[in-house]
Formats: sequence, structure tokens, C-alpha cells
Amino acid sequence: QVQLVESGGGLVQPGGSLRLSCAASGSIFSVNAMTWYRQVPGKQRELVAPITSGGSTNYADSVKGRFTIVRDNAKNTVYLQMTSLKPEDTAVYYCNANVVVTPTLREYNYWGQGTQVTVSS
Repeated sequence: QVQLVESGGGLVQPGGSLRLSCAASGSIFSVNAMTWYRQVPGKQRELVAPITSGGSTNYADSVKGRFTIVRDNAKNTVYLQMTSLKPEDTAVYYCNANVVVTPTLREYNYWGQGTQVTVSS
């Protein structure tokens, strides 16, 4: 059993910053790719930024230059530093991870419960 728990969402003014966290816990052997997604009601879930276990990253064009994804492998935690926030960044942000579990050493995909980010004056 593996859980992903996100935190750090909230209400912020345009131009402000927030840092989201997502911690994986449970029967973990290793965590491979970790990814942040976001979703607005009535729209498809959108990929924001993935990061590999080795630290390679990628970003959606809409957040490039404003968001930074990093991870702490020792803590099985991924962070999303968001700066210069815009109203269009308002969404529920979800963490996703590919986790190799014990004792089977099989890889499964997990989602967090989501954290609301609202950018508004």
C-alpha cells in the first residue's frame, strides 16, 4: 500500500508564489518518475511537470520559466515551486508517481488526492 499526500495549496494573489509538496509513503522500494498534473472543473487533467529519479525535468509551455519541479529521493518527496502565478494557474494540482513496491518489486502508478491552488486578487 502506497499513499501520496500533497500539501501547500491555497489562495494567492496574482504574481505571488506557492510551493507544493507531495510525499510518498508506505511499502516503497523505490520511486521512479514523479509528475505534477492540474485540472480545472470541466476540463481534462493537464500535465504540468515530470521529473525522473535522476532529476531530469520537463515543463508544460504554460508554466515554463515560472514553475520548478525538484525532488528529494531520500524523502520520496517531490516539490513544485510556483512563481509569478496567474489566475489561469487556478486548478486542483495532483501528484502522480510510479512506485516500485515491496515485497513484489512490481511498479504501480499512484495518484494523490489533490490540492487546490487559487490565484485571485
